[in-house]
Amino acid sequence: MEIPETPPGDETAPRQQSKVVDEEEWKKKWEQKNTSFHKDQVHRLLRAHLNALLNSRIGLRIFFPLCGKAVDMKWLADMGHTITGVDVSEIGLKDFFTEQNIPYVEEDVPAIPGAKLFKSSSGNISLYCCSFYDFISYAKTVLSLMEQDCCYLLVTVLYNPVLIEGPPFYVPNSVIEKLYGESCDIRLLQTVDSLDERTRGWGLDYYCERIHLLTLKANSP
Repeated sequence: MEIPETPPGDETAPRQQSKVVDEEEWKKKWEQKNTSFHKDQVHRLLRAHLNALLNSRIGLRIFFPLCGKAVDMKWLADMGHTITGVDVSEIGLKDFFTEQNIPYVEEDVPAIPGAKLFKSSSGNISLYCCSFYDFISYAKTVLSLMEQDCCYLLVTVLYNPVLIEGPPFYVPNSVIEKLYGESCDIRLLQTVDSLDERTRGWGLDYYCERIHLLTLKANSP
């Protein structure tokens, strides 16, 4: 199937641009166990393109923004990497440690009012419970954390935005370029057809996941 770079109805996409799942809505999803977005297996695009992230390096520090209880974190920690995650849902973070059978401790974070830190007893996984959107904006915060040799894997989705408002939200190439193009080189690694029974049920006729590799440009700070 050929996937359009600019899906039909792209002109309606601006109605999504100011839409976010706010803090209370996100917490409510976890409280009601409305977490069909959670995958109980390592994301297939991460598994397929892990070498692009690692680039032959070992013992990396890997950051998971909006991490929930992503099983990918344990997968990477078991390889010897150090994991830091952030999510506003305490339920999701505790579920991660419980479901993965990882002993952990809970600590306050004096530098961030109201925040908590859930840390594995081994010290290689640290998950912060606070709002990532308190850090001005997602893209700016991620860029501020990137060092010159950092590799950033970004997964986005494409579909006809006329049909649903999201989440998950439709992210065309133009938005990625606007957010990251000035600071980063952006390379599309793969596009996969992820249309299934669930997404067909939303009324979609196509649904794609795309994985991009972002690296800082040579002249970026």
